[in-house]
Amino acid sequence: MRTLPLILSVVLTLGGGSRAFAQARPVDDEVSFAERNMSGPRLGVTYVAGDGSLARELTKNGFGRLLSQFGWHFEYQVIPEGGGPQFVIQVVPLISGVEYSKFFPTATLAIGVRLPDGVEFGLGPNVLLSGHPRTALTIALGKSFNYGGVSIPINVALTTNPEGQRISFIVGYAIRGASRAQW
Repeated sequence: MRTLPLILSVVLTLGGGSRAFAQARPVDDEVSFAERNMSGPRLGVTYVAGDGSLARELTKNGFGRLLSQFGWHFEYQVIPEGGGPQFVIQVVPLISGVEYSKFFPTATLAIGVRLPDGVEFGLGPNVLLSGHPRTALTIALGKSFNYGGVSIPINVALTTNPEGQRISFIVGYAIRGASRAQW
């Protein structure tokens, strides 16, 4: 019985100050991230599919199933400086249906990933303010093309809830590192 306390004393004395004993894991390489704001205008079209209550309400209020979309895309990126995927948070408020001489607002918060080749995907909540506020889930997939510091995203999104589905095609642009010109 005396050998167990002796063994514990030796282990605690010799290993007590080591990182392995404290179960600390060594960090192989420091990872650093760059942050970037890639906000810019967006425009597109949305098709309201099916015969759900959303499609019926839009028809009742003088809207068609095909709606224009205009707005602004607020995007915040965190990018590993050594390369790899970009982690993206986006807020996209849009005005829909202006071609019907009226409009209603929508907004989406999307959390996603953009791969180094520009392919991007994300999902998040959507709010549509037509008649009464509706919430839905938006799932988006797209690709960003980069030309001389200008990013041109092309996205397709499915927005769904029990009242109906919307399929959207949205494009836009963002200028990296844009600054004020001095005249």
